[in-house]
Amino acid sequence: MNPITPEQASFLLDFTLPSVKNEHRVTRSVIEAIPTASSDYRPDPNSRSAMELAWHIVAAEHRFYSGIVSGAFDFTPIHRPEDVRTPAQIGQWYGESFSKNFDQFTKLSGEQLTRIIDFRGMFQLPAIAFFRSSLHHTIHHRGQLSTYLRAMGGQVPAIYGESYDSAAAKKAAQA
Repeated sequence: MNPITPEQASFLLDFTLPSVKNEHRVTRSVIEAIPTASSDYRPDPNSRSAMELAWHIVAAEHRFYSGIVSGAFDFTPIHRPEDVRTPAQIGQWYGESFSKNFDQFTKLSGEQLTRIIDFRGMFQLPAIAFFRSSLHHTIHHRGQLSTYLRAMGGQVPAIYGESYDSAAAKKAAQA
């Protein structure tokens, strides 16, 4: 594989940032759609609860983004703060964390994006590569979480186009 140049890395970042911003918006809507009354729902005893999965999404994304910005990953657990008890509060924490990280992304140089970062001794890749990995990780777990929603008594928000629930809400609002 040919090494990536700073110019290529900067292009990839600029090209990807709008998608990342959109995916964040969608992910936050899925998290905030978790019904508070059944947020401890898990489809199987071996699965994470909805709240655990939501926190995993936001904490892992924050870890990825912080590591890309700083040039090194910190694998110290990111525990959910005591005052973050509801899906809406996780959504708010996620929004605040994302805003800070997104702002820092826009200031990264091509050289910072091409520096090699170690991931648990398993992967040593340019920082920009982890940006894409983080996006895939978030989308994967958001998909898991979205499948919990109806079983929990919630509604699935629009993800890539309208969902049955978002279309029904739109139709009801127009009536």
